[in-house]
Amino acid sequence: MAYLLDVLFRYAHIVFGVTWIGLLYYFNFVQTEYVKEAEDAGKADVMAKLAPRALWWFRWAAMFTFLTGLVLLWWVSSQQRYNLGISLGALMGTLMMLNVWLIIWPNQKIVIGLAEGDKAAAGPKAGLASRTNTLFSLPMLYFMVASIHGLAA
Repeated sequence: MAYLLDVLFRYAHIVFGVTWIGLLYYFNFVQTEYVKEAEDAGKADVMAKLAPRALWWFRWAAMFTFLTGLVLLWWVSSQQRYNLGISLGALMGTLMMLNVWLIIWPNQKIVIGLAEGDKAAAGPKAGLASRTNTLFSLPMLYFMVASIHGLAA
């Protein structure tokens, strides 16, 4: 039973994580660049239809990646396999999730018109937090993978 739960939570963590990081890269490398070049009608359509839907998946994938990660962190520590790699990966993942919920999402709500505020100020705040998450994503993934393979003791 313990093996099955381990596989289930690792699988869920990977699926949610791939969804989250995939959307992170989509926002930073595809949607942002499109919006810079799009006609006003295209921008309005993205902000009204695409961005809210993609941001819903983005923030909940971040939350469920984090929650399944907490379960796995507890599991790893109970098996005495806790190491520097998993500590650094968990720290980066936690900071990334906090960026999503405390900086990116509140500011993106303003940008896409779901909340009142200064769009000109909110956009750069969300963008900086998103680029920070992009920067953290590969080292975080490295530490997570290396920790289970004994490379980051």
